[in-house]
Amino acid sequence: MVSFRMGELFSGPGGIALAADMAAGSSSEYGKVDIIHAWANDFDKDTCRTFENNIKIKKKDVHCEDIRDLNTSMLGEIEALAFGFPCNDYSVVGEQKGTQGAYGPLYSYAVSVLKSHKPLWFLAENVSGLRNTNDGQDFKMILSEMYEAGYDVFPHLYCFEEYGVPQSRHRIIIIGFRKDLGLRFNIPKPSCRVRTCRDAIEDPPISVDAMNNERIVPSPAVVERLRHIRPGENAFTADLPEELRLNVKGAKISQIYRRLDPGKPAYTLTGSGGGGTHMYHWSEDRALTNRERARIQTFPDSYVFHGSRESVRRQIGMAVPPEGVKIILEAVFKTLQGIGYESTEPTMQPLLHMDVAPVEYGPGAEVPPLESTV
Repeated sequence: MVSFRMGELFSGPGGIALAADMAAGSSSEYGKVDIIHAWANDFDKDTCRTFENNIKIKKKDVHCEDIRDLNTSMLGEIEALAFGFPCNDYSVVGEQKGTQGAYGPLYSYAVSVLKSHKPLWFLAENVSGLRNTNDGQDFKMILSEMYEAGYDVFPHLYCFEEYGVPQSRHRIIIIGFRKDLGLRFNIPKPSCRVRTCRDAIEDPPISVDAMNNERIVPSPAVVERLRHIRPGENAFTADLPEELRLNVKGAKISQIYRRLDPGKPAYTLTGSGGGGTHMYHWSEDRALTNRERARIQTFPDSYVFHGSRESVRRQIGMAVPPEGVKIILEAVFKTLQGIGYESTEPTMQPLLHMDVAPVEYGPGAEVPPLESTV
């Protein structure tokens, strides 16, 4: 068995942690891996409570504070680091200030932990807009700093609907292996198993007493508007009567009051937004419940989120889909153990030091074995 003590920064409610546990659980099929959640950090109290009540970790090891105030030198040894660094300044929805914004530079705290703790590998996550801020220079700088910290870096744009997630959610995932390991990461091949939003929400039906399943009671005006919007349409593409139209400029491809199409994966679920942004059922005149939203994000019904309804909405929307990240981490575990798997071409060039041979590890290929770390 190979064990990894994992630390997390910007942990959110635990999407990556849950994915790691799921991937470790399936590892008995090819070589047992054990994940030990050593410590985690997030600044939001509700989010931290959700994490510590769902993930196997000691409460004292969940550090609920702003990362700028966190004393990282007191964090214990780790073999793996995960961090979904803040996307506010990289998202196309915002101003895209990138590293010039208030949150854009916070990735550097994770790079600092890479330098100080020297884990064997890391996983970083952010929105697809990361590639474009400041004419792409931010992304190049971030990758370069990860490389200079001592890691071979393998970025890729993952379209999670291609990996069985019932949502069109596109995210950049960066995998890094410490250079002395001499490993090359191949992007796992998409499953080609399309899962629809109807599949996610209705199969199996959600229990009437499920947690986080409270419905928002829409106003009569919202109900009347939704009655004119067909599956897949929104308030700007539907043929609405004049009195129900929204007088908002520049939003004709908006997700406002957009109904799901039951025959397709959901559109991208968000964590915040005003009226009309809550994701709407394809046939019922209402917004989705938080439990339905959690299913779109592939969290099991047993995963309980803590806080107010809006806090839970934010946590779910900002999380990574664990079932999608599980596939990536399975590929990480296989790479570390020298086990081949089917792969696909990367969307971005990796940053490699000279000792990593540019070869593909197909099924049956050999890579250097990894000794047990614990």
